Amino acid sequence: MNSMKKGPVVMKKNRFCRPIVIVACLGFTFLVASPMAADAPSDCKALRPVPVNFAPGAKYADETRRFQGIPGIERAPNGRLWATWYAGGNGEGPENYMLLTTSGDDGKTWSKPKLVIDPPGNVRAFDPCLWLDPDGRLWSFWAQAISHVSGRVGTWAIVTDNADAETPNWSEPRRLCDGIMMNKPVVLDSGGWLLPTALWGRNNGDMVVGSTDKGDSFKLIGTANVPAAHRNCDEPMIVQRKDGSLWMLVRTNYGIGQSISTDGGKNWSECKPSSIQHPVARFFIRRLKSGKLLLVKHGPLDKRTGRSHLTAYLSDDEGKTWRGGLLLDERSGVSYPDAVQSPEGKIYLIYDYSRTGAKQILMAVFTEEAVAQGAANSKCRFRQLVNQATGTK
Repeated sequence: MNSMKKGPVVMKKNRFCRPIVIVACLGFTFLVASPMAADAPSDCKALRPVPVNFAPGAKYADETRRFQGIPGIERAPNGRLWATWYAGGNGEGPENYMLLTTSGDDGKTWSKPKLVIDPPGNVRAFDPCLWLDPDGRLWSFWAQAISHVSGRVGTWAIVTDNADAETPNWSEPRRLCDGIMMNKPVVLDSGGWLLPTALWGRNNGDMVVGSTDKGDSFKLIGTANVPAAHRNCDEPMIVQRKDGSLWMLVRTNYGIGQSISTDGGKNWSECKPSSIQHPVARFFIRRLKSGKLLLVKHGPLDKRTGRSHLTAYLSDDEGKTWRGGLLLDERSGVSYPDAVQSPEGKIYLIYDYSRTGAKQILMAVFTEEAVAQGAANSKCRFRQLVNQATGTK
């Protein structure tokens, strides 16, 4: 772990210090019990913490990347934007690594990679996620697995207390749980956190992992019953409804499935098709500051299209009906939206376009009013370039 000291990592005397040291030494202290546990020995390479590269050089430059996509976005308290995605190799596989960039001018320009997580050998880092917790700490999550997705697959994180800074100090990498979490956690009315995770290739593989101590520890809360015949990468997202129930939406091979929990995530109804038509692809749902729900999906609500026509909708009745329809990008090959809203109400949405062709990470900026009216206004920006890779196969 001596190589970790070369980067801007600060082992402060706070709630992260002791758990981080333990994880860095043992590699599997904070594992959540799951069916995957028996699939790999305790020395599985995917369990090992990876030194954070805080000075990524020419190896990770735009001109070297032949594939990139699956982005996430977050906003610091002072307005600084952070973006993450994964790249490496010709597609999804053992050469994948996660990277992080930032913008200090509201997304008009973006930095080169500020850090990279690139596991050695045939271990890959993939499906990253960014999240600002209620205390203003920025969490950068990613998954680690052997080859495509084998071995002891798990969700890892680093955390910073100063997300406002262009070059913040980050904690040591820490393994939180088994499974893959690529969508933002949810903070419950009780103050607890829920992480929607998934174990691919497993029955009932959509797990809900929780923390009641602001991320000091995580434990398995419950598992949703998603029939194996319908599973397709899962990518679950959770919304707490106003009646206290939890609504989980899941990517399935028929589109979007849904499951309900009325006991805080311990027990879930069997996943069944929702009324939202969608291709087999990631979508985005989140509660806005107004209390309405924002849904970003491909195409009309009542039609299953391909990965094109990214469109934003609003619901003011907890997802029973949707209105508006702001078209964000109509081209074929746009996918994997993730978004965050500023305190002033501006919505920043990141997505990818043509992962092995144009290799672009793009951002749309819009408002709730524009979504409701289904028309852009002066505050909207579309196809804002976050990054474009130019590597060739």
